[in-house]
Amino acid sequence: LNIPKPDYNLNVGSGNHGEQTGNMLIKIEEVILKEKPDAVLVYGDTNSTLAGALAASKLLIPVIHVEAGLRSFNKAMPEEQNRVLTDHISDLLFCPTETAVKNLKREGIEKGVYNVGDVMFDSILYNIEIAKKKSNILERLGLKEKKYLLVTIHRAEYTNYKEKMVNIFNALKDSNEKIVLPLHPRTRKFIKDYEIKVGENIEIIDPVGYLDMIMLEMAAKKIVTDSGGVQKESYFLDVPCITMRDETEWVETVEDGWNVLVGSDYEAILNAIRFFMSKGEKHDYFGDGNSSERIVKIIGYNCFYTSNEIKN
Repeated sequence: LNIPKPDYNLNVGSGNHGEQTGNMLIKIEEVILKEKPDAVLVYGDTNSTLAGALAASKLLIPVIHVEAGLRSFNKAMPEEQNRVLTDHISDLLFCPTETAVKNLKREGIEKGVYNVGDVMFDSILYNIEIAKKKSNILERLGLKEKKYLLVTIHRAEYTNYKEKMVNIFNALKDSNEKIVLPLHPRTRKFIKDYEIKVGENIEIIDPVGYLDMIMLEMAAKKIVTDSGGVQKESYFLDVPCITMRDETEWVETVEDGWNVLVGSDYEAILNAIRFFMSKGEKHDYFGDGNSSERIVKIIGYNCFYTSNEIKN
């Protein structure tokens, strides 16, 4: 992907949410104090998003949030906590959809808000041809286009509960479909701990890189996932998506008939695998593929002050 090596590695690994966020907050503050940036840009809704935003805000440095305004309205999700808190201390908020703009308005956030489209759409458009040239994942796995389902499972709300995991894997097994499952390390651990019998129709593989994932998504008959990003990529690539969640931030994909929510219910998952087909016209909710350029221009138009200038 031609991503340059980072100038800093915080060396903050896994841990409980508070521990991980706290350690990142300490380390990011050290970098900010050394580098004295004009602004700090954070992306998405991970613990690092919140840590970066808090570190900058405490030092009175403007915060730019890319992918602002998303809401699942489920406060039990760590991502929801991170995104809400980050939005409320950000100075520039770049929203991927008009729905996100409306979410912010309901919370009283209107200043510095821009609907720029989704940078993940930019990424797919940019990398899809590269993936076709560089990835040989389909050949390596002996997969034929539209002859398998792609599945991902990683959320703690499922992996932490044996009954939900059993429901999911039984539905996948009983579908009798060829299934490819790039397996998250946490999910792999709990499959072993719960002694779950994985169906013979399910091929478990190690996690794959971005280009390989694009190819697996694009060639899949359907995608079954609990991932927000994969839901969108499925929509961008015209692949029906079955989302193992009770709610989604990406409501547009459901409204257009390309995504269906099934939770962890055995019957709902199995019925969707057997019968759900995409329907309806897709709309340009996510922009035109030039979101990144738009963001850069808006940042350029805004005058930021250093922390010392603000204090003075």
